[in-house]
Amino acid sequence: MKKSLLLLLISAGLFTSCDKEQDPFLISANSIGHLTKEVQIRELDSVFDQDSIVRQVSEGELYRSNNEIEVYDKKGKKMLLLEPVQAFDSTSTIGFVQVLDPRFKTAKGLNTQSTFKDIVENYNISRIENTLSAAVIFIDDLNIYVTIDKKQLPADLRYDTQKRITAAQIPDEAKIKYFMIDWD
Repeated sequence: MKKSLLLLLISAGLFTSCDKEQDPFLISANSIGHLTKEVQIRELDSVFDQDSIVRQVSEGELYRSNNEIEVYDKKGKKMLLLEPVQAFDSTSTIGFVQVLDPRFKTAKGLNTQSTFKDIVENYNISRIENTLSAAVIFIDDLNIYVTIDKKQLPADLRYDTQKRITAAQIPDEAKIKYFMIDWD
């Protein structure tokens, strides 16, 4: 009896002490796979040790300088585009992430190939902004915003940036154009 109780306790201890492997493609409010909002630029090589990182450095383009970081998988497919909070600072954290690979998705399955219907059925939309060429949909619970090209909206909304766009005006089948995470 004592042996079986001891064996049961040891098994339970081992079971609870094992770290659950994190999904390398799961998007949450504070992480994208193994990348968290606290990771510094200098740590990216260890976070993406199985992938390739390309740093794009440009200065002087119309009063703008940046150092975007592209992340590619082993097969050469671009997965993410990262932008640091502070340009040219290796201790900076990531401010914005553009998700390019549909393997990255939220717990409810939202990814770059989702439709507006997927958003409405699974998330609370915080607000919708009307820009020159897109409707920008904010999901504050996850620090996500997605854009839907205005070409997919009714004609009366396409050319007027002053009109308020509501969720009811966006077709269910409208596809996501850009999928962004804002940690800034």
